[in-house]
Amino acid sequence: MMESTFLSYLPYCVAGFPLLGFVINTLVALLWAKNQKPGSEALVKLVGCLFPILAFILSLICFSILRNSPEGMVISPPALFRWIDTALLTVDFRFMIDPLTATMMLVVTGVGSLIHIYATGYMHGDQGFARFYAYLNLFLFFMLLLIMGNNLLVLFVGWEGVGLCSYLLIGFWFTDEEKAKCGKKAFIVNRIGDFGFLLGIFLVMHTFLSQSQSSDLNFLDYSFIAQHKDLFLSEATLIALCFFAGAAGKSAQIPLYVWLPDAMAGPTPVSALIHAATMVTAGIFMIARLYFLYELAPVALQVVAIIGLLTALMAASIALTQTDIKKVLAYSTVSQLGYMFLALGVGAPQAAIFHVVTHAFFKACLFLCAGSVIYALHHQQDIRHMGGLFKKIPVTSLAFLVSTIAIAGIPPLAGFFSKDEILFHTFTHAPRIFYIVGFLVSGLTSFYMFRLFTLVFLGKYRGHLEPHYLPLAMDAPIAILAVLALVGGFIGVPEVLGGTNRISHWLAFLSTEIHGEEVAHHGTELILMGISSAWALITAFMAFSLYLKNPEWTKTLKEKCQQLYNLVSRKYYVDEIYDGIFVRPLVWLSHKFFWKGMDEAIIDGVMVHGFADISLVASRIISRFQSGFLGHYVVFFVLGLIGIMFYLAVG
Repeated sequence: MMESTFLSYLPYCVAGFPLLGFVINTLVALLWAKNQKPGSEALVKLVGCLFPILAFILSLICFSILRNSPEGMVISPPALFRWIDTALLTVDFRFMIDPLTATMMLVVTGVGSLIHIYATGYMHGDQGFARFYAYLNLFLFFMLLLIMGNNLLVLFVGWEGVGLCSYLLIGFWFTDEEKAKCGKKAFIVNRIGDFGFLLGIFLVMHTFLSQSQSSDLNFLDYSFIAQHKDLFLSEATLIALCFFAGAAGKSAQIPLYVWLPDAMAGPTPVSALIHAATMVTAGIFMIARLYFLYELAPVALQVVAIIGLLTALMAASIALTQTDIKKVLAYSTVSQLGYMFLALGVGAPQAAIFHVVTHAFFKACLFLCAGSVIYALHHQQDIRHMGGLFKKIPVTSLAFLVSTIAIAGIPPLAGFFSKDEILFHTFTHAPRIFYIVGFLVSGLTSFYMFRLFTLVFLGKYRGHLEPHYLPLAMDAPIAILAVLALVGGFIGVPEVLGGTNRISHWLAFLSTEIHGEEVAHHGTELILMGISSAWALITAFMAFSLYLKNPEWTKTLKEKCQQLYNLVSRKYYVDEIYDGIFVRPLVWLSHKFFWKGMDEAIIDGVMVHGFADISLVASRIISRFQSGFLGHYVVFFVLGLIGIMFYLAVG
């Protein structure tokens, strides 16, 4: 452990800066709302961008301290306060920074800061400019809370916080009913997964309280769970699957992936932030953080790998047919997340986090480039009305090309190294069919991304309005991310290529994998590298050739395979199936039973109006006895007296 006066507050400042930015910009937004008109954007830009940058600088300091410390060192500052203190459970609000946390901090604050800077140009002039930056800063705060907390409850607060912020940001333009619905969809689908996450926490508590004799009640701390992991042997599979349900919701895996493509309804900087650096990586981070439990549950790991693989294949096939530039990238994100879960499932959490890092670089760049294209083309998102933009917006075009090559897995760009490591581990540690499907998906990725690049930037311009100028604030972050996509993979050059795979060694503590086994497979790894690189180049060339010569060549194919094309382009009718099985029955139940039956008939009809009517009738009947004639009262008195005497005589 490393504790000092300086470090006591440093980790809390990392998260505190974005929170302070949220408070200031919220006050500015409220002031603008009170005045019923937006003011100067200068203060909002300064606050909104400065505090994330300061958080990034402090994250670099934390990373440097860990990097120069003995192996196994952890920055563990004192608890900020005691959150829960009962006879059964103690929880401190406390942070912890180890190599996994430090890596994620750099990604979240670094890429997040670039997206904040980009948004100064993209959102310029928007009525909700201050509110937008308040939400962005709050989003960053909760994501940092999620990755820096030293126990499951602090993680869960951040987990729920990013879910709330995703709702606010996806539905940012809430006056548009469709965009508001997309925000609600993201919120509701994530709550389904979060229910599983909560069950996992409850099972951890139940298992400890029923099996442990320890007097230490900080049993939700990661370090405590890791030290006593043998207690969870009997429940490890169930606990791991519950946590995976939460991860599947947050990181958009089958069957809870449906919210993420609809998240494109938000402003493009939001898409970049959610899809690249923050929310969707939360599930990957959580499983990597608890990997010591997953190693006790091989069945759960197999489920993680299978779901990840199926998600990668399904999303990649859907991306082939999409015509909205952001929807293609959205399904690409779902597919790449599937790759990360595949890595976790085959026992390679280091490779999963490596791909998280490289994916943050090239996917953030791709989304920001897409935002620039949309901005330049007067909010046009249909790729059928684009083309020929390479000369018109050269910085964006070149950056998009670099990131496309990176995500395709073509050497020596970032995606090649991380994706190759996942495929290599899949080949050596999983059934062969897993590798075959993963290999197929890598080719599909290369094809649909070069299809997208060719239709948007090459050939003739098919739009109607002339593209306009892009501000420097939008070009600069894109250029930086493109450079990172170009060189970022060199942090994980494998030993077979003469490197040391620094990120794998940096995160070696995540699993008990024996690295010496890899040496025996160097020949296999080289062959797999060559095959996957050739496959990516072939599919890229196919897409380039087909769509450059004739962007409409697929019309004939659509006519011949109409049913198959409709199946894929309609996203396998998953939304329609969910609507028929879950949404409509619940709406009917809510309308007919809970509203018309319970609310109107019983609560309003019986409890409210019924009792009121009974009281009214009863009062009218009783009022007739209040006649005001003395003789009537004497009769009632005598009848009452007779009744009492009769009761006493019978009794």
